[in-house]
Order: sequence, then C-alpha cells, then structure tokens
Amino acid sequence: MKIEKRPYDKNKSFVNFRSIKKDENYKLVIDKIKIILSDSNRIQKLDKNKKVIVNYLKKDLIDNKKTDRPKFKLTPNITKEMTLLENKDILRYLLHRYRYDIYPLILKMDDYPPYLQIEPTSFCNFRCVFCFQSNREFSKRSSGYMGHMTLDTFKKVVDQAEGNIEFISLASRGEPLICRDIDKMLLYAKDKFLNLKINTNASILNEKRAHAILQSGVRTLVFSADAADKKLYSKLRVNGKLDKVFANINLFKKIKEKHYPKAKIITRVSGVKVVKEQKFSDMENFWKDLVDQVAFVDYCPWENVYASKINKLTKPCSELWRRMYVWWDGKSNPCEVDYKSDLTPGDIFKKNISQLWTSNSYQNIRKKHLSKNRKSIAPCNKCFSV
Repeated sequence: MKIEKRPYDKNKSFVNFRSIKKDENYKLVIDKIKIILSDSNRIQKLDKNKKVIVNYLKKDLIDNKKTDRPKFKLTPNITKEMTLLENKDILRYLLHRYRYDIYPLILKMDDYPPYLQIEPTSFCNFRCVFCFQSNREFSKRSSGYMGHMTLDTFKKVVDQAEGNIEFISLASRGEPLICRDIDKMLLYAKDKFLNLKINTNASILNEKRAHAILQSGVRTLVFSADAADKKLYSKLRVNGKLDKVFANINLFKKIKEKHYPKAKIITRVSGVKVVKEQKFSDMENFWKDLVDQVAFVDYCPWENVYASKINKLTKPCSELWRRMYVWWDGKSNPCEVDYKSDLTPGDIFKKNISQLWTSNSYQNIRKKHLSKNRKSIAPCNKCFSV
C-alpha cells in the first residue's frame, strides 16, 4: 500500500471534522466568555502572563479586530468542550486552551507544557501500516521498548501535572486499554484535569472498561478507526476487525445512554487519512449514530523515521512548544515520531515535569529548530512534522 510522505502540520492536524449534532451553543458560550473576561476581580488575581493572555482573548473573541498575530478562535470542538464546563472553570480552560493553540504558533513556552501525553503501555494488539508498531525493531519484546506503566509511576506523573497542566491524554505508542492498571489510573486521575482524553482502537473495549471510563470523568474519548469498509479497515489496521470495533463502540453508547445519561463526555471516531480510498462521507455515514464527532487527521510519516532519508525541512516543529510525552517507564520525550527516545531530556524520577520541559537539552533542540538547523538533529532531520 503506497503512502505518500509530505510535510505534516501539527497545527492543522484535522483533514476533516464534523460534529454529528449541530452545535447551537456558540452564542451562549460567547456570552459566558464576555462576562468572565470582564470580571476585573478575578482577572486581577492572575499572574502577569495570564493577564496578557486575557487581554489577547478579549481582542480575539470580543473585540474581533484584525491582527497580524495568530488569532484564537472558537472552533466547533472548543465550543463543544466549553459547554461541558462549569462557569467557574471557563477562565481556567481559556487560559490553558490559548497556550495549547497559540503558543506553538508563536513558538512561546513557559514553565509547563500545555499538553501532557501519558503512555499507560507501549504494547499494542494492532500493527497498523502507518504506525511504528509495524516496525519489529520497536515492537518485539526483546527491543526493550515494550512495557506497562505501574500505578505508582502514573500517580507520580499525575501529581506533578495536577494544577499545572489541564490537558492530559492517556495514549501514545501503545493501546491504553491493554494496560493492567488502566481502571485504577482512570480513578486516580478523576476530576484533576479539565480535559482528560483517551485514544483507543476499541478492540478490547468491554462493559467493565466502559463503566470505568464513564465513571472517571474522561471528557474526550477517541475511537481510532480509519474506514467504513471491512476490507479497507483490515488493510490499514492489521489484526483489527471492523465488526468487532463497531460492536464495542455501540456497546459503549448503550451503556452511556442507560447508566450515565448526564455524562459530560465527547465521543469521536477519528481516522488517519493515508490513502485516497478513504472517503470521509463514508466514515460519517457509517459512524454518525454511535458518536458525537467524526474526523480524519492527517498522516504523519513516522513508521520508521530512523531509516528515512534526511529531508530539506527547516521550519521549526511546533510540537516542541505544544506537548511533552511520558512513556510507561517514566522516560520523557519531545515527540512520538522519535519513538526510540533519542531526544529524551530525562525521566520523571530524576527531574519533575517542569524541569524536563525547561531543561538545557530540550532548549537546545528548540534553539536548533529556531535557527533553521534541524538538519543537525536526528531524527528531526528525517521527520516531516512542522
């Protein structure tokens, strides 16, 4: 199966996105934002950097004036997320969402990553053609990359992130529901973040795990599926069966409707757009009755970046200012493309999240990207992410 390699813009990862139910809440959200951003007593208590963000939010969302700088916008996804928040959390959400959306565009950072991706396990039961799990150098047990995060390690990461980072994903190189302690992890993370997200291929989603997810306060649940046709699905997601995945997602929906009708969770089927045979209209029609959103994200060429040729990209990779990853063994890393962790600044046992994010090794990578010298860093010099 031929997959084209091209620059992958992390700032525009959605190729297609559709909310199944038309969102009528935009005006309501804007009205709430106007009241909150005009609350001088609350704003006065913020630190200097947050006050600067508030000023930009006012200009972008209320004044709506033209500007040369990147403008913060309420996308359908952001609007949906905000409808699930209590009023007391909206300012907190806006501050962190601004950091996540805008800081990577202006290549700005502060003491913590806007987004933290935690890897419950690096094991996966699929061998998708567009993923490094298909690379035996990574996925064979003797490689040393395979393992499950312990509950104690997870607690350590969460304790460091709580109060400092609001957007957390439980997923990375593996399938999170394979992790032995995933239920306990979900319980421990409950109510500690504004947006707790899980990405799963849904192949082993069952009644027990569905209840665990719905009881945990997970706000975004992404089911990774790339096709609406059995044959094409199996070609892309090797070892996967579309019928099984569909049945599991349908089970989740029924459990949610019956036992958790007021659950504040967004469900999404999201596929990686890799071949022309994938039609978004087919995806939408196939999945629309089961989830809130359907999307295609762009393909990032990463299945074996280390064996790729050095390319001519000089633009800085925005991921260096967007998120940090913590693998199952506590090791941190700037990105998933470097799945062998050549660029790791260290682990969470010797340095905390802030120290890793602002470390000299991390900063040196950023400086080389800013000076258009990413060609001197491997595997950045072979990566197509910008």
